[in-house]
Amino acid sequence: MRKLMTVLVMAGLAGQAFAADLLDTVKQRGSLKIALEGTYPPFNFKDAKQQLTGFDVEIATEIAKRLKVKPEFTTAEWSGLLAGLQAGKFDIVVNQVGVTDKRKDVFDFSQPYTYSSAQLIVRKNESRVFKSLADLKGKKLGVGQGSNYADMAKAVAGIEVKTYPGAPEYLQDLASGRVDAALNDSLLIPFAIKQAKLPLKAGAPVGEVATMAIPFAKNNPQFKAAIDKALGDMEADGSFKKISVKWFGIDVSKAPVAAKK
Repeated sequence: MRKLMTVLVMAGLAGQAFAADLLDTVKQRGSLKIALEGTYPPFNFKDAKQQLTGFDVEIATEIAKRLKVKPEFTTAEWSGLLAGLQAGKFDIVVNQVGVTDKRKDVFDFSQPYTYSSAQLIVRKNESRVFKSLADLKGKKLGVGQGSNYADMAKAVAGIEVKTYPGAPEYLQDLASGRVDAALNDSLLIPFAIKQAKLPLKAGAPVGEVATMAIPFAKNNPQFKAAIDKALGDMEADGSFKKISVKWFGIDVSKAPVAAKK
């Protein structure tokens, strides 16, 4: 009986030791399964021909190219992206995922590839001055469901936080007066306002600089090394900066100055 138990234990340990790294799975499959919202311009969205485009789409496509596999995109609402990743529905999420301690308990992350800060959005004719989140106590604030910005807003007592599937919905409610302000990524706001064609404007920056990276299942060191190498090589040869400048006019891999809380 003891011999049998020993054999079973050793077999289990061997199985763990030789478990396929995610990189092996991706290489054998010949494709990298990438999840994003598809409704988050200019990071990822569908153009007039209903083709996925945007900064994150181009970055993810370039990563897949450097891994020598095909990019395979899946779109879903933000609230379901990380849950789907945890369930193994895709390999990575490339959707401006903020690196937090809570998320690091569940996923491993690539090296940071984007830095930005939170910023308020207000109506063009707004006469009230909102310099910080504290100024919104007693007011209604629109945010994306399950986002860093939702957590950030809920941490300030007195704000009535309203969550939405994505930016188009809360921008429409803001323009219609159903919320007093909205909160999102400072890099997204100019493009989102232009695309929405609504009487809105960028408000005050708030909070600390956020670090964005690419999450994937834990305990895949070869996969992490490959993703980090792809990003590092893109920065070294200038291809990352080229994509970034195309969409934002700046290199978003460089951290901006922290904003006011």
